[in-house]
Amino acid sequence: MDFYRAAGRPVTRLPWSKEEDKVFESALVLCPEHAPDRWALVAAQLPGRTPQEAWEHYQALVADVDLIERGAVDFPGCWDEDDNEDGAPDRRAGKSRGEERRRGIPWSEEEHRLFLEGLEKYGRGDWRNISRFSVRSRTPTQVASHAQKYFIRQTNAATRDSKRKSIHDITTP
Repeated sequence: MDFYRAAGRPVTRLPWSKEEDKVFESALVLCPEHAPDRWALVAAQLPGRTPQEAWEHYQALVADVDLIERGAVDFPGCWDEDDNEDGAPDRRAGKSRGEERRRGIPWSEEEHRLFLEGLEKYGRGDWRNISRFSVRSRTPTQVASHAQKYFIRQTNAATRDSKRKSIHDITTP
């Protein structure tokens, strides 16, 4: 853990909570960037935080943004749902009334296997983590839709004999 001296004694720095981050971001917007006492104003919005901690938290945020902008952070491009299949942003103003809905790309056996592993690891309903850490090529919405079809197929297993084969019939990772 990090330590620093305040009033002559070491003090433990606590990690920032999500609530503190939200208040911090709001305070950054409200407090002028060039105000001489900006960090005191920001810290005043955060009980238990010092101006020094607010400034250090801001510096860490700036460093993170810099890494993201330089492309040093690996994240799946599939999270941008406004992108085309090739990853380029969709520049169309919107679909005309006569345009048909675009069909999805079928899941591969490998993606389904990764889905089953993620389902085992993160549990039913945690589609975001399954998407982020298991099936990185699919969005949380796509994972949820796939899961819905998978569970319906498993529930109706008794009547499956008359149906054609499906990827949802695969039950082990």
